[in-house]
Amino acid sequence: MANRLIALQADKVIVADDHPLFRTAIKEALQASQGETTFLEANSFETLQVLVDENQDVDLVLLDLHMPGVSGFAGLVYLCKRYPSVPVVIISANEDPVVIQRALDHGAAGFIPKSSNIKTITSAINDILMGEIWAPVSTQPNLPGKNVSELALAERMAQLTPQQFKVLMMVSQGMLNKQIAYDMGISEATVKAHVTAIMNKLGVSNRTQAVLAASKLDVLAPEI
Repeated sequence: MANRLIALQADKVIVADDHPLFRTAIKEALQASQGETTFLEANSFETLQVLVDENQDVDLVLLDLHMPGVSGFAGLVYLCKRYPSVPVVIISANEDPVVIQRALDHGAAGFIPKSSNIKTITSAINDILMGEIWAPVSTQPNLPGKNVSELALAERMAQLTPQQFKVLMMVSQGMLNKQIAYDMGISEATVKAHVTAIMNKLGVSNRTQAVLAASKLDVLAPEI
């Protein structure tokens, strides 16, 4: 973890957002205070998985809630459970207090609205690098209590292997086994085995229920 230098110097930061202009804006905004920081970019969750796997010494991951290849908080849950030493910060245009609390409950080290000015973003990142949990002051008094059933679901989803997680996300997007097999370069039998394992770990009995379970981690989630 970085120590207090940059106001706190981070050696390596991953910016995960599917909009290249936003990635560039964030990098340029932070470079003035970050000095020699190396910035890595991900435009999809699959790219992000590879980057984090190859750079587990990363000081910070700045993650948009809406990334291609993943749904809602599922990506945050995956990263926080699989790489518990890597701080993941949500940067989102969504400023709903309920969304902010859910992100923090699922392990986010902070939640920074995209509407924040550069001074606020820099200050927030400094606080997070110091080990603090950061959220907008204006929303903190209004944050709701934890959703216990959603957190229990997140724990079950955290048991999925990387390939099982990817299969679940593809199934949630309505892809057929043969399409998943083609995209992942595996056999349909292997996809079916993954789906069976996913259902067992999520505690559901069929594919539809697995999709419904995954949807509970959407930003606009159905009632549990």
